[in-house]
Order: sequence, then structure tokens, then C-alpha cells
Amino acid sequence: MRGYGICSRLPRADHQFGASRRGFLRHLAAAAAGTFLSPSASALSILFPKERELSFFNLHTEEKLLIPYCPARRCPPSVLSKVNYLLRDHRAEKVHPIDPALLDILHAISVLSGSRGTFQVISGYRAPETNTMLHQTTSGVASQSLHTEGKAIDVQLSDVNTQDMRQIAAGLRLGGVGYYPESDFVHLDTGAVRTW
Repeated sequence: MRGYGICSRLPRADHQFGASRRGFLRHLAAAAAGTFLSPSASALSILFPKERELSFFNLHTEEKLLIPYCPARRCPPSVLSKVNYLLRDHRAEKVHPIDPALLDILHAISVLSGSRGTFQVISGYRAPETNTMLHQTTSGVASQSLHTEGKAIDVQLSDVNTQDMRQIAAGLRLGGVGYYPESDFVHLDTGAVRTW
């Protein structure tokens, strides 16, 4: 799709860098950790100049969404509205604005992993009452979760191992990254840079 700003597709890491994809990911994470590199969304859009789409599937509602990727500052309200609705709190049926910077993180993960798959959404926005209920009944749910601010998402990527996804996200240093191997998903947020 055209007309939504700078989008991207990069050759697979193993072809461009002459090494395995896992080797590339290890290099990326080590470089980021070693230099405290924190690429901005605009820097990522320059690195990845071609158009790309982001595909979503909400595992709870079974809704699908395919959008053109656009850097957060240029994302049309019509696209953000669709994202907000897909990532709504399905328990409380409440919609809340989602931080567009999450799309930048998802886009970078998609490009760097060489994925052509779909982000399978486990949790996006959570109303405060939903978060309180989950905090009381589920381990690992923070009482002051960034999900309640529309700044976090729990996802899988259909054609990428969650451990690889976590490694890429941590290397980007664009926010918080949590890895839950037992449940096989990665938490991403636009808060402080941290991992768990």
C-alpha cells in the first residue's frame, strides 16, 4: 500500500551480513548493550526505506487487521483508530489510544527478523479494572501496568521464535521487554528500557 510514509523491508539478515540470522541477532543485541544504542523511530525509518505492512490477529476476538506501517509521527488517525479498536480491552469492551511508538517497535522486529508473519495479540490495552483482576489472579501482571496506559502489548510473531523476538526487541532498546517462555509470548512497551 502507498501513501502512508516511509515503510520497510530489509533483505534477510543472513544474506546481507554473511552470517546466520541468530549470529546477526546476537551481534545486534551485543552492540546495542555495549554502546547503549537507542535508535529513534526516525532512524529506523531511514534504515528501512521500503514499504511494509503489519499484520495482526487478536487471539481472543479472532479479529484480523492488516495496516500499512507508518512511522509514529506520520500515522494517519484512520489507521490508529483501527489499531486502537483491535487492541481494546475485550473483557471490558473499552477502547483506549495505543501509543503509536509500539508500531515502530513491532515494525523493527518484523524487519530485523525477516518475518512475513502475523503478530498474534494476547493483550493490548487493559482497563484498570481488568488489570486489577488479572493482577490478583495471574502471576506476572504488574499492579501499575503500562497496558492500562495503552503503552504495552503482549504478542507472538507467527513465523519467529519468541526467544529470537525477545533478543531483537532487547537489542533495539526502545522500551521494556519481558519474555515469558512458559506462555510463549513477549511483552513490549514504550516505557523505560529494561528487560526481564
